[in-house]
Amino acid sequence: MSTTPTSERPRRLSMPKLTRRLTNVTIHVDDDKDNLEPVTTSSVPSSKSKHIALDPEHLKEWKHEMTPKKNDKASIKKDIVQHSVETLCRNPYNLDKLAVYQATAYSVRDRLLEDWNMTQEAIHKENPKRCYYLSMEFLIGRALDNALHCLEVKDVYKESVKDLGFNLEDLLQQERDAALGNGGLGRLAACYMDAAATLDYPTWGYGLRYQYGIFKQLINSDGYQIEMPDYWLDSNGNPWEFPRNDVRYEVQFYGYVATKVNEKGESRMSWEGGDRVQAMAYDVPIPGFDTKGCGNIRLWASKSLKTFDFASFNDGDYDRSVADQKNAENLTSVLYPNDNHLVGKELRLKQEYFFVSASLQDIIHRFKRSNCAWKDFPDKVAVQLNDTHPTLAIPELQRILVDIEGLDWDAAWDIVTRVFAFTNHTVLPEALECWSVPMMEHILPRHMQIVYDINLFFLQKVEKMNSDRGLLNRVSIIEESNPQQVRMAYLAVVGSHTVNGVAALHSDLVKTELFKDFVSYYGPEKFINITNGITPRRWLYQANPDLRDLITETLGGNHWVTHLDDLKGLTKYADDVDFQAKWMNIKLKNKVRLASWIKANLDITVDPRSLFDIQVKRIHEYKRQFMNILGVIYRYKNLQLLSAEERKDVTPRVVIFGGKSAPGYYVAKMVIKLINTVAQVVNNDDSIDGLLKVVYIPDYNVSLAEIIVPASDISQHISTAGTEAAGTSNMKFVLNGGLILGTVDGANIEIRDEIGEENIFMFGTLADKVADIRHQQKYHGVEIDPNLQVVLQSIQSGEFGGPETASVFGPLINTLTYGGDYYLISADFEKYLDAQDKVDETYKDTAAWAKKSILCTAGMGFFSSDRATREYADKIWNIKPVHIKESAV
Repeated sequence: MSTTPTSERPRRLSMPKLTRRLTNVTIHVDDDKDNLEPVTTSSVPSSKSKHIALDPEHLKEWKHEMTPKKNDKASIKKDIVQHSVETLCRNPYNLDKLAVYQATAYSVRDRLLEDWNMTQEAIHKENPKRCYYLSMEFLIGRALDNALHCLEVKDVYKESVKDLGFNLEDLLQQERDAALGNGGLGRLAACYMDAAATLDYPTWGYGLRYQYGIFKQLINSDGYQIEMPDYWLDSNGNPWEFPRNDVRYEVQFYGYVATKVNEKGESRMSWEGGDRVQAMAYDVPIPGFDTKGCGNIRLWASKSLKTFDFASFNDGDYDRSVADQKNAENLTSVLYPNDNHLVGKELRLKQEYFFVSASLQDIIHRFKRSNCAWKDFPDKVAVQLNDTHPTLAIPELQRILVDIEGLDWDAAWDIVTRVFAFTNHTVLPEALECWSVPMMEHILPRHMQIVYDINLFFLQKVEKMNSDRGLLNRVSIIEESNPQQVRMAYLAVVGSHTVNGVAALHSDLVKTELFKDFVSYYGPEKFINITNGITPRRWLYQANPDLRDLITETLGGNHWVTHLDDLKGLTKYADDVDFQAKWMNIKLKNKVRLASWIKANLDITVDPRSLFDIQVKRIHEYKRQFMNILGVIYRYKNLQLLSAEERKDVTPRVVIFGGKSAPGYYVAKMVIKLINTVAQVVNNDDSIDGLLKVVYIPDYNVSLAEIIVPASDISQHISTAGTEAAGTSNMKFVLNGGLILGTVDGANIEIRDEIGEENIFMFGTLADKVADIRHQQKYHGVEIDPNLQVVLQSIQSGEFGGPETASVFGPLINTLTYGGDYYLISADFEKYLDAQDKVDETYKDTAAWAKKSILCTAGMGFFSSDRATREYADKIWNIKPVHIKESAV
């Protein structure tokens, strides 16, 4: 048991199976919260290499005035050649594109490092409150092109590289995407880091340095997803990271909890024994645009404390000699290890704790250097939990403050709840993260005790307001199942001062459905909305250069890049025939680029004059890629029935899919299989005159998105209403002049409100009707739409893939019938087909479509990550910009 709160003595509530483990230890507490002693530098385990405090006489000798790198061609060429020879040990006789890319990247990094150092110096001198953004994913994409744009040196680099005998665009293709994320969660985090750097906010990201990412997705000849390691870390080194060998922290697992008496004679709980690994830091600079500010993402890699067992080696047990090293490094090998089995679940839990433990040790180490008292910690530190994955930071900070720093429970908990804030990213109850109590007790025994205490004291307070036992069970952090589960989202809510949703509808559902009992206790003011945003630097300025140049020319400068509301100025050109022609020519050029990529990489020929219909995102039942491919089958079967004359009036389509399924997600993997099977049939059917093509782009990532997004005519965001928190891919497509076919869900609603209802194709059951339909289907069966029935019969008959595949897709079809059609594909199918017909008809009017496309981009100012980050800074983090030009000496 931890220190007893001063305000309330622990007692058992009169409810069954109280989630609390009691011990017979009584721990002394200090009632004076405001009389906390200043922290000492030795109270929390820190990196082994200590920073040395030099005296003023020696310090002046270390004063370093960086000589700014020159950005003329001669200087750039000299730097590239120097890095080729001195960093990479290459000469003109053994150069290749990869080597020149790396030399170029190192030369750009040198220039970026100037801003990074100035930023750190300015923040160190000002010592402001900082925000630390904890995210298990950072999908940052390629770094070189982004850095060139932010430093505004791309043109001179292009000329310099050309003088050296290479093409810059070829070099850019040599960079591998950093495999640090999977989908929208990680890309959102990357957008916020870009915005924070651009706005000069003192913000650091913390994450994990995954050696192989989630996986590299291949599609085999039978259309199945195959997972392979993603070797994104080049053997020659990653130019965009700085290994911090001096920043290492020990992280503990397993063991037991003992009682110890400290030097003051107080009894304290102590986590003893177990295994330990080491977290080593790698820093990734994040450049700001049009500023000298440069942010940072600190990533942790797991290292063994014992790199080599010499005794085992001498005994001839070579595997055992390196076993510790391999086991430790496995911890950060893969993003989201497959948790379909116990070992995978344990690895995932250890991964999450490793991440938060190292991050908090680093945050505390930095805080202590400011010589502030613990009561000042919330005035210097804000921690944002990006989804539930970092939630263990809450009991971990409480453990450090109570067990190691010697604070009483109440004082520590007051600090914890003023430091943390929680972003919720889902409205699906089944997607809320839970960990079994036995596993927590085994891997993190002290944390499980602390969670029990947190839960008890919270339930005591709730009971004072409302003794309803049903309410107490509903809000308990511990779910009384078999075995008991720790509900991480509930822990995040209880341990945070603010909880935010990421779109207006989502935030409303958070308050009225997901956490409604917590709202009744805390009040609605704790739960706010901050709609997601995307960075225009990556998703328009960099990804769509021709459109960027047209917008810049039209608006008279690039002020819009950091003030996205300026795009409203395009509205007055929406009916201009000449402007429409320029706009649509750029769209066609982007479609040609994507068509060329598809031909070169997939050997599928598509016509850029066709309507490009795109759905690229994580494969999941609620995102309804299944409904999309069922609609494709319906379209294909209709085309087969049309006469040659009737086909002249058909709008040609290229339907493009992309995205990864989680390795253990059987239904999602079957959807991928169905898409590829249908594509094989459709793309080889000459009888439909090329009016329909189906393409599945494997291994979807940020760099591919930069090619795909600008080429879209229509993009599909068709989640069952009330299931998508917000989405950000919808924002990227619309920013680039692509129209949306979507449900009334997530950020689609706010996009509609900003761009105009006439410029979006919306359909489907509304969120407040979904529960009623599910209830009806559960108890009265699913009424399959007649058109959908025809499609399902064609699959069952073996029309796609032959008779042997009919049984393969049986479990997939069963999700609509015996499975109850939880995501309402049948209920929405007719409305979906009607919306597709409307898209076909509208696309035939080129001028009308061009106008809609222009108005889409013009209305996207609200969805900038700059706006969202300002809202976080003002409403949650309470931090101010540190303007580097003014602060740095």
